[in-house]
Amino acid sequence: MNKRINFEDTIFILNVRIRMIRDLMRLDIDASLFYDQTISDLEFINSVLNMLSEKFLENMKFLDREVEADNILDAEWQYGQLLNEISNNSSIFTPVIFQEIPVIINRLRKDSIRRKNQIEESYTPAENSKQEPVVSHAELNGLLGSA
Repeated sequence: MNKRINFEDTIFILNVRIRMIRDLMRLDIDASLFYDQTISDLEFINSVLNMLSEKFLENMKFLDREVEADNILDAEWQYGQLLNEISNNSSIFTPVIFQEIPVIINRLRKDSIRRKNQIEESYTPAENSKQEPVVSHAELNGLLGSA
């Protein structure tokens, strides 16, 4: 599976899946009917984010490294928000009925925090990086004949 990964499309689909779960939680449904699939979806999103983060961290030569990092971090933020909503007491997946949910959410949250920290440590955001001139001031003066 060394195929090239399209980060943009993959992240788009993950965000759609996250929105789908959020929409599901806003509806008046029997949560037990959707619980197993929702947990499976959360695990799937987690595993894809793991894979994206690994590929990102392995390749320091991405042309748009900062953009890709921002996109992954945004997806992680969306995922973290979803995990917070699920662990909220007003969620349809209450710990009273689904007793294992706090353990699952805490594990997924730890994975997300670890990935975010690794990505943030691996690059400098564009607004924080200092742009080096292509030609130094001395070289420019020499080229223009002014000393």
